[in-house]
Amino acid sequence: MEKEVLSMKNYTLGIYEKAMPSDLSWKDKMRVAKETGYDFIEISIDETEEKLKRLEMSKEERAKLVALMKEEEMPIRTMCLSGHRKYPIGSENWNTRKRGMEIMEQAIQLADDLGIRIIQLAGYDVYYEKSNDKTRQYFEENLKKAAMMAASKGILLGFETMETEFMNTVEKAMYYVKEVDSLYLNVYPDLGNITNSAIKYGTKVTDDLEMGRGRIAALHLKETVPGKFREIPFGMGHVDFKKGIQKAWELGVRRYVTEFWYTGNPEWKQDVDFAFHMMADLLDSQC
Repeated sequence: MEKEVLSMKNYTLGIYEKAMPSDLSWKDKMRVAKETGYDFIEISIDETEEKLKRLEMSKEERAKLVALMKEEEMPIRTMCLSGHRKYPIGSENWNTRKRGMEIMEQAIQLADDLGIRIIQLAGYDVYYEKSNDKTRQYFEENLKKAAMMAASKGILLGFETMETEFMNTVEKAMYYVKEVDSLYLNVYPDLGNITNSAIKYGTKVTDDLEMGRGRIAALHLKETVPGKFREIPFGMGHVDFKKGIQKAWELGVRRYVTEFWYTGNPEWKQDVDFAFHMMADLLDSQC
């Protein structure tokens, strides 16, 4: 019997938008990503007004961006939605919660218009406020509403595992996934962050990933060192990417994003190239 040959790649590897200089146009970002070998770009909707304004793009602007993706053959397929740091959906302030839910609705609509499949949610009930029973209650209530919004558009939401105690492990994220109990709310872990948590708690990264079995939508590949969660060059930290990817692959994860930041290095394109080849080689070894 002949073996069936499929033309589809076994995985997709994306690049976080902030790995490239912010003053680059979308066209330039897409060309860098494509030339390097990436499959897609992850757009950032952070707490800055500049990024939040993207949620108010006109229909014409959205259509032009979609056309550009087709022209450059480089889609935007995931969204890192960290704007809720400033406007958390668990805030005790009604106006803040209201704005947070507006951002959620706008982000889901933007994802639908651009063809984005997964929105990564920051795993915070609140960030600049103090967490308490009330903020956790508001957070859970609004998550249920968000999951229904996402369900109406067929967009997956996934919690990022963060650097704070509230949701710094897959296990903690899964508590809310189970409470909400929707196909559209899952986990989108950060391998670097859960590595730091494993060191802190004396646990294993692979065991924590196992807690998300069947509910991990994608995986952020990020380098960290104990106590530091950002801007660590790949290969200069303590994250065991080989083991992390092996476990994620076993769990059926097939969408990955290299998360790192442009920090002014004039040789930033070399950083982009290095990150791609390091992770693509590890992923190819699983195929």
